[in-house]
Order: sequence, then C-alpha cells, then structure tokens
Amino acid sequence: MSSLTVSSDLARERAGATFDCEQVTNLLYHGPENVRKRRYLHNAAIQDPVLSRAKPWAFQDRNEQYETALWKHIYIMKKLEEMGITDPAEKFYFTEAGAPQEYSPLSLHTGMFIPSIEKQGTKEQMEKWLPLAKRLQLIGTYAQTEMGHGTFIRGLETTATYDPSRQEFVLNSPTVTSMKYWPGGLGKTSNCCLVMAQLITNGKREGIHLFLVQLRDMKTHQLLPGVESGDIGTKFGFGTNDNGYLKLTNVRIPRNNMLMRYAKVLEDGTFKQPANQRIGYGTMVFVRARIVTNSARGLAQACVIAIRYSAVRRQTEVSPGGIEAQIIDYQTQQYKLFPLLATAYAMYLTGKYAENYYEEISSEIEAGNLDSLNQLHAVCAGLKAFSTWNCTAGIETCRLCCGGHGYSHASGLPKLYVFYTPGCTYEGENNVMMLQVARFLMKIYPDIKKRAPVHKFVEYLGEDLSRKSCMTEEVAVDCLVKAYEHRAARLVSEAATHIAKLERSGKSRQEAWNASTVVLTWAAKAYCHTFVVRTFSHIVSTANVDKATKDVLMALCRLYAVHGIVENLGEFIQDGYFSPQQVSILQNKLADLLAEIRPNAVALVDAFDYPDKILDSCLGRYDGQVYQALYEYAKNSPLNNKEVLDSYHNYIKPAQTGRSEQHPMARL
Repeated sequence: MSSLTVSSDLARERAGATFDCEQVTNLLYHGPENVRKRRYLHNAAIQDPVLSRAKPWAFQDRNEQYETALWKHIYIMKKLEEMGITDPAEKFYFTEAGAPQEYSPLSLHTGMFIPSIEKQGTKEQMEKWLPLAKRLQLIGTYAQTEMGHGTFIRGLETTATYDPSRQEFVLNSPTVTSMKYWPGGLGKTSNCCLVMAQLITNGKREGIHLFLVQLRDMKTHQLLPGVESGDIGTKFGFGTNDNGYLKLTNVRIPRNNMLMRYAKVLEDGTFKQPANQRIGYGTMVFVRARIVTNSARGLAQACVIAIRYSAVRRQTEVSPGGIEAQIIDYQTQQYKLFPLLATAYAMYLTGKYAENYYEEISSEIEAGNLDSLNQLHAVCAGLKAFSTWNCTAGIETCRLCCGGHGYSHASGLPKLYVFYTPGCTYEGENNVMMLQVARFLMKIYPDIKKRAPVHKFVEYLGEDLSRKSCMTEEVAVDCLVKAYEHRAARLVSEAATHIAKLERSGKSRQEAWNASTVVLTWAAKAYCHTFVVRTFSHIVSTANVDKATKDVLMALCRLYAVHGIVENLGEFIQDGYFSPQQVSILQNKLADLLAEIRPNAVALVDAFDYPDKILDSCLGRYDGQVYQALYEYAKNSPLNNKEVLDSYHNYIKPAQTGRSEQHPMARL
C-alpha cells in the first residue's frame, strides 16, 4: 500500500462495497490464521533489505534476469530455513513477494527433482540423495522433453541400456531428435538431472523410466565426459531461467541410479514390473492441480490491475460538457472484465479443491488403490488445459482493457503474460491433455450407459437427455448446473456415437478415434467446464460467510455460469434444451449480473489481497495513483541515465550535417 493518498475514485469504490472483503480473503486462503501468516510473509519479503536491492526486472537484460533470479532464490531458500518455515504454502507466500513472476532457475530442482526422488526413489536412494539436494550440493532438474518428443512420453528416444557385466546403465542420445530440450535449469545451473529414458535390458525394451545422471563435476561445475549441455537461448519469456539442451554419448551410471521404488532392474538384468504401471502418476497429477491454482493466481492479478485501473481511468464525456466517465462504467468494459474476475475465483477454488482431494486420497495411492487417482488424473489433465487457456487469453484481454498503457511493462501485464502463457504447453500440450480426458470419458462411457456405479465426478453423465431446462426468471444456480451437466452428457454421448458409427462403417478403432478428435475435444472441454461450475457453486453455497458476502459470491458464480452459456450458446441449444424464451432470460440476466457486480468489483479484486510489490504495476496500485507512478517509471528508464546519448553524435548529428563520411557504418 502506498504512502500517497488513495485516489478519490478508488476510495469511493471501496466505501460503496456491499460485502465484507475480509471474509472473502479468509475463504480464499483458508481462514484468518492463514491470511495472517500470508500477510506476515509477504511483508517480510517486501521489507527484506537484501531482496529490495534488486534492479527492477523490466530494466534487466537476459543475463541480469538469470543472475538476479538465481541469487534471489538461493537467498530466499536460506532465509526460509533461518526462519524455520517448512510448510510449502508458507514458502510460496514469501517467494511470490520476494521474486514476483520471476521463475527460479532452481524451480525444477525443488518442484520436480526432489519430489520425484521422494515419490519414486527407494529408501536408500532417498537417504543418499535428498540431504545433498536440500543442501544444493546436488542441483537437479527433470529431463523429459526431447527435441522431437514432448507429451508423447512413449515416443522418447533417449536410451538407458543395462550392462550386467559392470552393473551399469549406458545412456545415449542416438539421434538429433533424442536430445533433451527445454528442461528448466538444465543449461547452466544443474549439476545432475533425472533423465527419462527407454530402458533396455537383456536386449528388450521395458518402457520409460527415470535415471539420475551426473552432468557436471561437483567441484569445478565443468561438464563430464560424454555430456554436452547448454542454454537454448532467449525465449518469449522466462528470461530468468536457463532452459537447456542435453546430449548424452555413452554416459555410464551405476545400476542403483535408476529410481527403483516400483520398477526394478536386478543385478543380472532381470526387469521387475511395478504392481501397477500408473502408480507413478501421483506426482504428475498433483503438479497439474497446482498449475490450475497457479493459473488462477495469474488471471487474478491481471484482473486486480485492469479493474483498479478501470476505476481510476476516465475517458470520454457521457454527455457534452459533463465529467469524463470511469471506464469501468462502460458495459463493454464490464463484459470483458467481470467474467474474467468470476473465472479467476472459479479456477482458484477449483484448483484448491483438486489439490485438497489429492491429499485426501494420498493414503489410498500409497496402498495401491488407484481408483480415485485415475479419476483425478483425467480431471487434472483437462483442468490444466482449461485453466491455462483461460489464464493466457484472460491476461491478454486485461491488457487490452488498459489501452495503450497496458502495452508498457509499467502495467505489469506483459510480465504476467509471458510468465503464464508457457503453461499452455509445459506439463502436457493442451490439446493432448483434452484428448486424455476424452479417452477417459470414452473408457467409462459403457458403464455410464448401462447405469453401473461410477465415481461422483462422472455420475451425472448418464442423465436423461430428453429432459429440458428448468430455467425460470430466477436463474437458479441449480438450473445452471443442470444445463452444464446436460451439455457435457450430450457431447460425451455424441462423441461415443460418432466413434461407434465410424467403426460400423469399417474403420478400425484407432482410425475412428483419429477421425473424431474434434468432437472428442468438444466433449472434454464441456466436461471440464462442468467440473468448474459444479465445484464453484458447491464451495460458494457451503461457504461460512455472512449473507451479504454470500450474495456477492453467488452473483459471481451466476455470472461465470451464465456467461459460459451465452458464449457457447450453440452447444446448449442444439438439441432444444433451452427454449428461445429461456435464452432471452439468460441474456437479460447477464446484463443484470454485470450491473449487480459493478459496485463490488474493486472490493472483489482487493479480496485477492495482493500487495503492490507482487503486482509490480503502475496501473494496479492500491492507492490508484497511476499517473504519478507512470511518471516515476518513465524517469527511471536506463536510457535517461545520460542526457545526450552517444548515438546522437554517432548517427543523428552526421545525418543532420550531411557528412556521411563520419557515419561509423560508412567506414565499414
């Protein structure tokens, strides 16, 4: 919060809110005690004298971004250890304030390397490697993606061939396309990595497995023999991260460097299958659930910036000679921003629900019961795609809603966009993720059709498709949920029918599938959309808040659902589920909901409780002093460090005098 006076526009917006903002903050972050901790850790990072010395991110070059992120995140790790903070959520709060949207070169070390050893390593492997990894003596990454293969894991070409005579694996990148490409921290930071490779033992391929491979000398950090690695260069964003490439040529590692908690290779080369091939999916499912929550954070921050700015920015007289209107009062601005605000709430609560559900079933997974994991695996694959698409498109819409100032890094929105848009392709390309959901839906469809018992996530898919909507002028949430369930059930049924029809025409199952991927994607998206609407409505309806606060949250929930219907109207009316009159009711309700949310829009973004330091935005400041902030930002541009640049003497002045022989390029 700034020391300057809060703008009169924002002060008036907050005073006019009809609900208790703090109750919503407590709902989002699981109670007053957690909110208190979150604020304490945010403030501790913001006020830290070491972190505050960093040069502003927007004025750093690529090398500075990488080095700053590296020292910041190492410092943060040590600081958290000194503070005795071990809870992952609390670590995140300190980190997001200390290095906002500044991806850590150590992110895969802490987010994938260590968790994979914890989940898939043996007791001996964990005892050997984890203490070293936590002291940064082993700095690891997770090398799965190759130049030629990403989401299609079975197609990976890197090989790990077992040599029983020396009880070692020999790892090779046999082709250019087999080279590992993109892993974060691989270029210059890591000294080892977990390599996903095709296991070959006793002359037989035994599928994809993880192997711990040392890349660099532990004392000098020089690459070891047979290892070629480096940074892949500048990218659309993520300048703080040394995404890298890796080529392995006859690199030998001990047999015990294969992660063998489940699958095993014995000394003689005998391969032992895990009891269940999907047992290792747990970490991946949890990571995807966290991506959903994280994407919602990105969209939420963009909404904070755009909605606060829309309340401060005035543009165009409503009537000749009158005062210029706040742009948040224009219905077109509301139509672009308020559904995104509702989406941020919906996705955040859904992501947290998925994370919590994973924690609930963890004991089942450890015991080998994967029924619930299989359901959650499909849901999280789809939600990962659904949320990242919404986040990326939503941040761009927020940027456009800020007009010309949104194009400047001063707005904070370009930084958000390049930080979150990679989510559409990492941890699974989104279209492939949707088809994973579709495959799951087609697999369980026969059980749904014959009314066999199924999981609560899919039980509604067997509903009677001849039923029509119960929608009335009230626009009850239950009727909105039923509409989404009907749409998903119909599209799933039609996808299954389409595949069956193609098979009857003589096509193989795979040919029929390949010719149906568009309708399958429609069905998967509808299923994910329904999951979010159901989860959002359930959480809001059962929230422990007062009536005024619940009314506002319910208006957000209705807006999310109604907007989704209006934007996808064809899918909801194709079979006559809604009558023309009901469509008119929904369209009118959409306008009413925009007006209902308008007085509370600023308070609803305030409830996300993001300090200015995290937003890093002149436009989204809590105090609304946008123009003073833009002025200060402009003055701090590095180009202003020198009144007359050398370029004036080198290029402009010679051009003005016509003495081209003085032009440096003319002498080349």
